[in-house]
Amino acid sequence: MGCTSCGTGKPNGCKSNGGCSTGGCNRLNVYDWLADLPIDDLENACRVLEVSFNQGSRKDFYRNNTANIFTKGDIIAVEGVSGFDVGTVNLTGELVRLQLKKKKLDENSSDFKKVLRLATDHDISKWKETKLREKQVLIRSRAIARQLKVDLKMSEVEIQADARKATFYYIADERVDFRELIRIYATEFKVKVEMKQIGARQEAGKVGGIGSCGRELCCSTWLTDFKSVNTNAARYQNLSINQTKLSGQCGRLKCCLNYELDTYLDALQHFPEDADVIEVAKGRAFLVKKDIFRNLMWYTMADSTKHYPLTIDTVKKIKDQNNKGIKPEALETVEIVSGKPKEVEPEFVDVVGQITLKSLEKNSRKKRENDKKGNVSDKGTANRRQSKTSHGRPQQNPPAQNNNQRPNNNRNRPPKQSS
Repeated sequence: MGCTSCGTGKPNGCKSNGGCSTGGCNRLNVYDWLADLPIDDLENACRVLEVSFNQGSRKDFYRNNTANIFTKGDIIAVEGVSGFDVGTVNLTGELVRLQLKKKKLDENSSDFKKVLRLATDHDISKWKETKLREKQVLIRSRAIARQLKVDLKMSEVEIQADARKATFYYIADERVDFRELIRIYATEFKVKVEMKQIGARQEAGKVGGIGSCGRELCCSTWLTDFKSVNTNAARYQNLSINQTKLSGQCGRLKCCLNYELDTYLDALQHFPEDADVIEVAKGRAFLVKKDIFRNLMWYTMADSTKHYPLTIDTVKKIKDQNNKGIKPEALETVEIVSGKPKEVEPEFVDVVGQITLKSLEKNSRKKRENDKKGNVSDKGTANRRQSKTSHGRPQQNPPAQNNNQRPNNNRNRPPKQSS
């Protein structure tokens, strides 16, 4: 969803990640569809609030013992570790009770921390200063971990609003001894240090990106409950086990492999389970794949690479015969008909020379006449240029001679003198 009140009109374009309280960018946000209902009995109303922190990356429940009535989007100060923290109200009212039942938490429990007050200007300014400090602390913490040669990757740092506590989120493949690292962090940053290990999927959700489907990653937009994904999910869906295509940006198998897994499992219930190998007179036939869209089972013989499609009833029939010691003569295959209609090539008509346009003929005729006139004028200009001498005087062209008349060479020749 995109935010409409910020004026950008772009999906996740405001870069607030839910901080604008519209709920368009926050993946942990919930639409409170009971917010406009009037509260008749204030005594029996739910006094627990769901508060989100760090622009929607974490949320928790807090008890409201104050006389104030908070609504969705209010910035409040809550009880923290030896101080206070600032968060945004994410959910109120009866929907909080549903969330508590879902997480199996008691509404009347005394373990919930308290809501202190509505955040003041001083609280908000202190909170913003602390958030600006998180990037510098993250860079410095990575450098310290590299110097100590601790085998972990620091992903994110979250500092409490009053700057008394800092939570470091890290990724590690094996168990890490970071006792010395905690002491250095506490001395360097003057805070109480808490280390939390997260997985590669959680890190991808914090970093974000675009998946192979062309859309933003599910873990960074709406997915919060990460379940384990194995290669059996791909096998049930007849997908080729290609690690590059099945892996996401986190390096693990894509979470979307579980989206349609239940539908495939329901469809596979009609297929026989003990039909991996069937016997016929020619030999054994081995199961290659199950096509749930056509309700077919594909087999191949041991001595050939050809695939034979069989219906479910045919496979069950052959399996019953094999159990009785009977081997059928051959596999009763079915003819596969393509669902696409046959493409008909369009018939084209040759219209060249059948239509004549007089206007085009007139234009072509005028163009040829203009070209002739241009050639004649160009020749006359060239002759005039050649007739000029080096002194700038025009040179007279000799008269044209007739080829039939012989020139008189004795006209200017002097007379001969007699001896």
